[in-house]
Amino acid sequence: LAAPFGVRAAAAGVAVGGVLMVVVQAPSLWRQLRRPYRPGPGAASASAGSPDRTLQTAIIWTVLLFALCRQSQVLIERFLASSLPAGAISHLNYAQKVAQMPMALSLMICTVTFPVVARALAKGETERARERVERDIVLAGCVVLLGAAAVVAAAPPLIELLFQRGAFTARDTAATASVMRVYAFGLLGHTLVGALARAHFSVARTTWIPLYAMFVGVVATAGIGFLTVGTWGVHGIAAANATGICVTALLLLRGMGPRTVPIRTRALAGQLGRLLVAAGCAAVLGALCAQRVAHPALAVLASFTVVTVSFVLIGLLLRAQPWPSALRTVSRKLRHVR
Repeated sequence: LAAPFGVRAAAAGVAVGGVLMVVVQAPSLWRQLRRPYRPGPGAASASAGSPDRTLQTAIIWTVLLFALCRQSQVLIERFLASSLPAGAISHLNYAQKVAQMPMALSLMICTVTFPVVARALAKGETERARERVERDIVLAGCVVLLGAAAVVAAAPPLIELLFQRGAFTARDTAATASVMRVYAFGLLGHTLVGALARAHFSVARTTWIPLYAMFVGVVATAGIGFLTVGTWGVHGIAAANATGICVTALLLLRGMGPRTVPIRTRALAGQLGRLLVAAGCAAVLGALCAQRVAHPALAVLASFTVVTVSFVLIGLLLRAQPWPSALRTVSRKLRHVR
């Protein structure tokens, strides 16, 4: 459909794909809805106006408002970019879409284990919930930092390989790659916001901390973007995004306490700091490797390989989690096989 309809064909593909995803999941949802509710032993029947039903509604509203506030960050960035020369919004869009892939992969971990944390808190097993949240944050941070290092290292050849054809010129490639490198500095913040917000919402009570933290981050994004867009252009918007989301992540981390999941902030920060050092060194080595390969596909492959190997080795040298735990697990498995 690309030849007769152009970009409308891509939009139609996205729409049809979304409908098909709903169709695939609809039978399972229908079976769940038809299944009769069986309350546990001693559970009282809840009326429509019961406190439990009111609490559930309030929790849903806090989640929705948090998501709405977070999405408003995109609207603010596009508004600021609308005053820039033609192509600036496209550079920002392409850069964000590519850079967000590591974040999406890392947040799958927290999404899968979210029910585990919620059940542990409901049973009063705070220690189990704390260990699960800390482990998830470190593992998600490991994934997103490895991805961010790869994106930063191979930005020019990666964008060239993906987009440099048709009206997308080498100049567009250079601009998009530079914006993506700036945007990548906020990827850890985006992952922490997603993971910590899930930890806050797993508590069976209404909490407004994620919404307040996100609001402060959005205000920071808007303020910094307004001050820097005239001087730095789209790079200022990307820097504002990274700064604003990191502010939100710090506030959410500060808000973790006895009423939510009492994680060990100092130990967690130490682990993430080690991973940051490993990612920074890996990004430098990967960028040096990518500069020495002319073909974009080979440059991306070589850079990703160098980044992955160096990230793992430097992480092991710094004893950054989760590498020691993974090594112990592999060692136990090998001993068991023998």
